[in-house]
Amino acid sequence: MAEPVRARRLTDAEGQALQRLVRRGNHGSIRVRRALIIMASASGTTAAAIAYLVAADDDTVRDVIHAFNARGLDALDPRWAGGRPCLISTDDVEFITQTALTRPERLGRPFTHWSIRKLLAYLADNPDRIVGIGRDRLRQILRHGKISFQRTRTWKESTDPQREAKLDRIEEVTSRFPNRCFAFDQFGPLSIRPCHGSGWAKEGRPDRLPATYSRTHGIRYFHGCYSLGGDQLWGIARRRKGADHSLAALKSIRAARPDCAPIYVIMDNLSANKTPAIRAWAKKNKVGLCLTPTSASWANSIEAQFGPLRSFVMGGSNHPNHIVLARRLQAYLRWRNANARHPDVLAAQRRERARVRSEKQRRWGRPKTRVA
Repeated sequence: MAEPVRARRLTDAEGQALQRLVRRGNHGSIRVRRALIIMASASGTTAAAIAYLVAADDDTVRDVIHAFNARGLDALDPRWAGGRPCLISTDDVEFITQTALTRPERLGRPFTHWSIRKLLAYLADNPDRIVGIGRDRLRQILRHGKISFQRTRTWKESTDPQREAKLDRIEEVTSRFPNRCFAFDQFGPLSIRPCHGSGWAKEGRPDRLPATYSRTHGIRYFHGCYSLGGDQLWGIARRRKGADHSLAALKSIRAARPDCAPIYVIMDNLSANKTPAIRAWAKKNKVGLCLTPTSASWANSIEAQFGPLRSFVMGGSNHPNHIVLARRLQAYLRWRNANARHPDVLAAQRRERARVRSEKQRRWGRPKTRVA
């Protein structure tokens, strides 16, 4: 039997490019649909499930995955043919892209970044190469060269010496034993305050929430557990993160598989998650602890499950106290587990994956090898 088709591991640059496209692009465009297919396949979703999510044919999904494995991000753009001959030479295009990537200060201009108008003016009057080009054509060239106007950002790479081994371990257990894999993490802090959200309202008359000036209820942390095979989410709100609460969550996971078969729990490197008592209990009860690398909690699949919680329970809410918040969390969990494949739940999970990957790079993949 042939192995199911799956996108290869994403590199840092590929993961970030796909995240930006999914978060900011037009979700009706071909490029965004193809980006969704690639991201879903890289995280382990089957071709049939992806076809259902993006409303495409199974063969189309497989073709996109094969094209990505062969050509990388160039697979986002279909190979169209025909059109008017280009009036700008390849050298002109190279000069335009290099100029756009060069800080204006180095070219004698008194500003820190280009605008379209400033770049056009420089191209039309510079000592190196005069290029006459229109504004729309300039935008097309920059887009084709994968150059976009972006905010500057900081970056952080995991320094865990066991990073590769931990990622390999997580990928192995999720691929080989999906029905015996679970995920655990803390979601929070949850405070009692009005939370902005979205909803239907009369035009020009949005729902309004009161401002908050004092928060006297303290905070809570939702200790969540997720079954990868059963697609079930459960948990409880606690006052703090502690080893006793982490152990209680692990015991609830063990109880979900009472057949005494070995199970695997993916969780982050929080000190409360790996105390000697927890390690001893896990060894005794056939629970394999799969820790994510430091500064790489995005490798935990439960992160995407917290997106719907943020959207449907916290967003647009004004809970009076933590008791009410806990009840509504549990009510949502009951509905969610009965409707795990609901399109709204799946859409919120996709948005959360895109947000987490944008902040923490991507789920799988090694950094690109730097050329000496």
